[in-house]
Amino acid sequence: MDLLIVHQNFPGQFRHVALAALNRPGITVTAIGRDTAPGISGIKLFRYRPVRKTSSLAHPYLYKYEEAIVDGQQVFRILMKLKQEGYRPDVILAHPGWGETLFAKDVYPDSPLIHFCEYYYHSKKTDMDFDPEFPCATGAASSLRPLNSMHLLNLEQCDVGIAPTHWQRSLFPLSYQSKIHVIHEGIPFQLPDAVQVNSVTLPSGYVISAGQPIVTYVARNLEPYRGFHSFMRSIPYIQAQCPNANIVIVGGDGVSYGRKPVGYESWRSKMMAELDVDLSNIHFTGRLPYETYRAVLQLSVVHVYLTYPFVLSWSMLEAMASGCVVIGSDTAPVKEVVIDGVNGLLVDFFDSKEIARKVCGVLKSGGDFGLIRDSARSTAIRFDIKHGVKAYFDIFDRAISGCYSIQTV
Repeated sequence: MDLLIVHQNFPGQFRHVALAALNRPGITVTAIGRDTAPGISGIKLFRYRPVRKTSSLAHPYLYKYEEAIVDGQQVFRILMKLKQEGYRPDVILAHPGWGETLFAKDVYPDSPLIHFCEYYYHSKKTDMDFDPEFPCATGAASSLRPLNSMHLLNLEQCDVGIAPTHWQRSLFPLSYQSKIHVIHEGIPFQLPDAVQVNSVTLPSGYVISAGQPIVTYVARNLEPYRGFHSFMRSIPYIQAQCPNANIVIVGGDGVSYGRKPVGYESWRSKMMAELDVDLSNIHFTGRLPYETYRAVLQLSVVHVYLTYPFVLSWSMLEAMASGCVVIGSDTAPVKEVVIDGVNGLLVDFFDSKEIARKVCGVLKSGGDFGLIRDSARSTAIRFDIKHGVKAYFDIFDRAISGCYSIQTV
């Protein structure tokens, strides 16, 4: 099998699939990504860069659309060159969110095209209108329509789609949902007995150890989309009830989703200016190496995961796999995984006092949450890499065998 993976930030969500393909006999993996993509050792990565900036004369609603077309043309040129050299992929797996595969079918009309269907935008009952503290700018909802039209083109030309959760699948137009399969890409599941972590030295030099009352919060970047403001506002209440709690906050000061705060360098600096907290037990680590981050989770007693109704973070599943008691926001798609009182606890995203009450309830409970921890691990096993990889390769095999009609345009 010749597998072609297209992802702006390759490998992105396809890391586990790409590594599995690299290690399977009879499979050749080729990738396409931007010049900033990290890549994977052993996989040939064809890099591209935008040939021009978006025109200042374009309508603001079309900026991202024009960027998508430019990137799509760059990928088209790479595909044409590969085709001229005799390359023909048996399967194309792609994240279409940046427009890279808009013209893939013009080069390889007979190769099954599988799209990662991550998110289809809605102006109501999703991230756009969720947080009253940060209302959408005028016209923001309207700007989603031309952006979604690109996703409609992607849906029309792909042969099959993959969405990580049922809720994310439900966001796509009903007429296309039948071609979208729900497959989570998976996380590395570690058996607790196989991972013995007694202590971790944080970047500040502070050492956290097993047995301490450790509370963790993780996000790629500390921002409102992942409930950073709600969590920070819970800290004074946590410190009042549990003054010995060590609060470890992992994440960068950039912005992955949404915007920077007005008048501040980061959301962290804004929240620190707003709040009066005891900094001696709050540990901002920045981004950590993966193994260190997983070790921190192994030591954590309770993990807080908050999110707008948006894509689900790997960190929540990794915390469950580590045996943390997860306190998650009562939002989609968290509710698809966490059952309140069974494998975790759910809480109102905006209720900082309630977040603190549940955190301290866990910290003061001793071993009362053992069944919830065990249930969390059992849930996380369902999201193990091996299950996600197997489901992806089942899709590949079915696509190659002709089970999905080839969309030609």
